[in-house]
Amino acid sequence: MEETGVIFDIKKFAIHDGPGIRTTVFLKGCPLYCWWCHNPESQSFKLQKIQSKESDLKTSSNFKKEIGRIVSVNDVISEILKDRIFYEESGGGATFSGGEPLSQPNFLRLLLKECKKEGIHTALDTCGYGPMEELKEIVKYVDLFLYDLKFYDSMNHEKYTGVSNKTIFKNLEMLVDLKKEIFIRIPIIPTINDMDDEIINLAEYILGLKHIQKIDLLPYHKIGKDKYFRLRMLNKMENIPEPTKDQMEKIRTKFESFGFNISIGG
Repeated sequence: MEETGVIFDIKKFAIHDGPGIRTTVFLKGCPLYCWWCHNPESQSFKLQKIQSKESDLKTSSNFKKEIGRIVSVNDVISEILKDRIFYEESGGGATFSGGEPLSQPNFLRLLLKECKKEGIHTALDTCGYGPMEELKEIVKYVDLFLYDLKFYDSMNHEKYTGVSNKTIFKNLEMLVDLKKEIFIRIPIIPTINDMDDEIINLAEYILGLKHIQKIDLLPYHKIGKDKYFRLRMLNKMENIPEPTKDQMEKIRTKFESFGFNISIGG
């Protein structure tokens, strides 16, 4: 019987999820519950119903849209291969994101393996939280890791995401030892992880890895606000502002002082 998994979206012609033009596959389910998550529908491993935006225009309607679907490896690979010509022309490929794709390890491994059989460049967008042994099983099939780091401070990491960052650091250090290509991605959340001490400690940690050159700073945004309401989920970020351009530039300058290649927004 063919392996199946749960996804909640496939985005074509993505340009911020790795090099070139890409197809990004969003796997459903995540062991973290980040306060600022802009895809709250990605957190649950279950299929869900969300109040549709169309209901705003139909006062008597109670229409709900289903989020998530069960798909086979062949289903996903068929969608990816439809745009092979764009990958070849742009140096793009397939990116697996979430949720947290490491939470569906067997499904992810088979997807990556099939992509490599087809000569498709692969990127994994991950928070790095998962058993190291399972991560080792997929390493040879991943060309690029887009690796999220949210905090240096472990207590704050646990407070705002629900888990410690010790596993995340250990897995990152393992990938560095294997000399894998890694882009670090850091969400910038005002009043939560944008303090000078946090930024400097994180920069010093990354510098100590002696392998990371590129860091993407991802400014917090409120585009997921409507989803929390429609999913009847608590939004803990109601009173947290988006970072200003000046704030982002100051943080960029701090990281650049350590010699990193920095981009804002991925």
